[in-house]
Amino acid sequence: MSSPSSSRHAMRGVLFPLMMMASACHALGATPPAPPPAAPPAATAAAPVIPSVTVPSPGSLAPLVEAVKGAVVNVEVLARAPVAATRGMLRLPPGWAEQFGLPDSPQGGARGPVQQGQGSGFIVDAKGLVLTNNHVVENAERVRVKLDDGRAFDAQVLGRDPLTDVAVLQLQNAPRDLPHVALGDSDAVRVGDFVLAIGNPFGLASSVSSGILSARARDIHAGPYDDFLQTDAAINPGNSGGPLFNLKGEVIGMNTAIVREATGIGFAVPSNLIHSLLPRLEKDGVVRRGWLGLAAQDLTPDLARALGLEVDKGAIIADVNDGGPGARAGLQDNDVITRVEDTPIVSAGSLTRAVGLLRPDSRVSVHVLRDGKPLALQVTLGTRPAQRGEPEVPSREEENAPAKGRLGMRLADDPQGQGVRVVRVDPGSPAEQAELPPGSLLRQVGDQKVANTQEAAEALRSARPGSMLLLRIQPPGSDVTLLRALPVPS
Repeated sequence: MSSPSSSRHAMRGVLFPLMMMASACHALGATPPAPPPAAPPAATAAAPVIPSVTVPSPGSLAPLVEAVKGAVVNVEVLARAPVAATRGMLRLPPGWAEQFGLPDSPQGGARGPVQQGQGSGFIVDAKGLVLTNNHVVENAERVRVKLDDGRAFDAQVLGRDPLTDVAVLQLQNAPRDLPHVALGDSDAVRVGDFVLAIGNPFGLASSVSSGILSARARDIHAGPYDDFLQTDAAINPGNSGGPLFNLKGEVIGMNTAIVREATGIGFAVPSNLIHSLLPRLEKDGVVRRGWLGLAAQDLTPDLARALGLEVDKGAIIADVNDGGPGARAGLQDNDVITRVEDTPIVSAGSLTRAVGLLRPDSRVSVHVLRDGKPLALQVTLGTRPAQRGEPEVPSREEENAPAKGRLGMRLADDPQGQGVRVVRVDPGSPAEQAELPPGSLLRQVGDQKVANTQEAAEALRSARPGSMLLLRIQPPGSDVTLLRALPVPS
C-alpha cells in the first residue's frame, strides 16, 4: 500500500496540469469577466459540514519491521495423509491397479505418500512457543522451524484446533532467550488502521507487506467459529500462520485464508480468540467446547413480529435436543437467547461462538425472552460433539495413552452417553487396516451390541485369533451405520 506522502505526490501530479489548464484558459481572454454579485446570506443554502481529519503519516515502517521480524519463522512440514484419504473412493483387489495403470492402494499398515509443505509462524514466548495454522501442521510427521537469523529447530505439535485453524508448537533444544512478540488486543483495532504482515509466501522468507484493516467479524463459511479480520495487506500461499501486526508491534491476527480470485482480500484469526484458546492447547493439546444441545437461528424482524416481540436481534431456538444440557435446564422451542453470561447474543453465530469459548461442565447464566418476558436460566454445559465432516482431535492424554492390546485401538465411553467411541488408532495396526476412523462410535462387535467400554473390551477379547471380526460402527459426525471387518491377529 502506498504511504500518505506518496499519495499526496500522486495527487499533485494530477492537480498540477489541471491548474496549468485553468491558468491558460484565463490568459486567452483580454479581460476577465466580472464576478457575479454575491448572494445575500439569507439566500445561501446550508451545506453539510464535513469535519476535517488529519491523518498522521506512518513514515517508514523499517523500525517496526526490524523490531519484530526476528520472531517470525518459517515452518517446514513433512506429512503423510491417512490411509483412508489416500485410497479415495476406488477400491480394487490386489494387483488390479497395476493392470489398469493406476497407483496401487496402500495395504496393511502403509501410509500415504510423503508430502512436503511450508507455512509461517511466530514465537510468542522466549522459551520457543510458536503459533501457526492447524492446516500447516495437520498430519505432520516432522516439523522443522527456521528463524530469520538462520537457526533451525525441530518442533513438537503441542496442540491444534481445526475449527479455528490454530496450532501451537514447541521448539526442541532451543535456547531460552529467543526473540518473541506479544499478542495484542484485536478488539481495539479499527477498520482503517494500518497493519503489517510478515511471512514466507512461496518460500520467500521474511517477506513484508502492509495495508489497512478492511473489515471485522467476517464469516467466510470456513467453520462454525468464523470471526475473521479482513485486510488488504498482501497475503499469499506460504503466509499461512504468520502474524498480522499493528503499528505498536503487537500481533492482532494470524494470517489464515485468502480469496484466490481476488486481490487485496485476506483474512486473519483475531488475536483475542487465539489468546483464549492458547492455555487449553498448551495444557490439553485440544479444545473441548461447551455445548447447549439445541438448534438456533437468527431472530429476524419478521420472526420477531410473528412472535409478538419488540426486539429483532438474538438467537431463536428452533429445536432442543432431548436430554441435552439445554433441555435439562428448561430451555424451550421459540425461546430467544439474548445473553450468555455477560456476552450479548445478536445472532445464532454469536451464540455458537460465545458458548464454544466456554469450557464443558461450566455452569452459566443464559438469558432468554419467553413469550416476550425476560427469563434467566442456569445451564450446565455439555461437551460439544464433533459434527459431520469435522476431524476428531485426541487430547494429549488420549494421544499418550497406550493403544488397546493387539488390535491397536483405544476405546472410551462417549462423554455425551452415546456409547463407545474409538479415540485412537495406531498406524499399521489391525484397527487401521479395518479403516476405523478415530472418533467413530462402536455399535456392535460380532453378534453383540455394545453400550460401554467394558462390554466392547470383553467382546473384542473373546474374538478367535486369526478370525475376521465383523464390527458395526458410526463414523464421526455421521448418522449412517457402516460395517467393518477387523482382522484378529493369530
